[in-house]
Amino acid sequence: MAETVRPGYLDEDKYERSKRLEWFDLEKVRNTRVLVVGGGAIGNETVKNLILAGFKKITLVDMDRVVRSNLNRCMFFDEDDAERNRLKAKAIAEKAKRLDKDVDIDIRTEMIQNLPEDFIPSYDLVLGCLDNVAARLHLNAHCYRHGIPYVDAATQGFVGKVQVVLPQETPCLECGMNKTHVKVMEERFSCTGEDVTFHIPKLAAEITTTSVVSAIQTRESIKVVLGLEKELIRNVFYYDGMRNVSEILELNRNPECTHHPLSEK
Repeated sequence: MAETVRPGYLDEDKYERSKRLEWFDLEKVRNTRVLVVGGGAIGNETVKNLILAGFKKITLVDMDRVVRSNLNRCMFFDEDDAERNRLKAKAIAEKAKRLDKDVDIDIRTEMIQNLPEDFIPSYDLVLGCLDNVAARLHLNAHCYRHGIPYVDAATQGFVGKVQVVLPQETPCLECGMNKTHVKVMEERFSCTGEDVTFHIPKLAAEITTTSVVSAIQTRESIKVVLGLEKELIRNVFYYDGMRNVSEILELNRNPECTHHPLSEK
């Protein structure tokens, strides 16, 4: 006897459209332990994208608090969060449950540099959504040392970039750093103004750039998890929304970079 098919039954599966991609493996996505560092504009978008893509095991690290200027580019924050000066990580974790009640989102409300040495190595994938050089280089160094894929994203106004770091296969984040980055490596950019020892003007932020860069970061993360290494960005994805262009900028290993053993250079 033929099976009875109800009209609209395909629409009852939350991930039915994703499963139509031949290479998509929902179980791999669900079981991947993802560390997201940074709960600002990119962090908001990336956590949202990860959850909608099917990731269930997410840890978010951010020490800052919500202020009203965050509200025009951070989907998980609202007026109440700003009035109460809530911790960004707590606000995101709470609102994330509205997207998927089954997501397991853990939080750490301190600097990534202050967490134990075995913290970063306990994850399968690390995503940097940060606004300061020191923390990004900290992630880069620890991920490269322990063989963990790292996907870094950054924006300034209409410009953004994404870099995928595959230990022993690609250049690392530090390979692309210049003297200016080194100069500000220990400087702390804060939305709250707390614990700031060096003050600079706030960076420009633009919501569509954040959306584009976060989407690329999430897409590359999915490729990493599903083993699509040949299709990964192996240099630097550069986006300029004012000129309406995106490019892949070639990045070579820096022969003086300490993260690459002699066999890689």
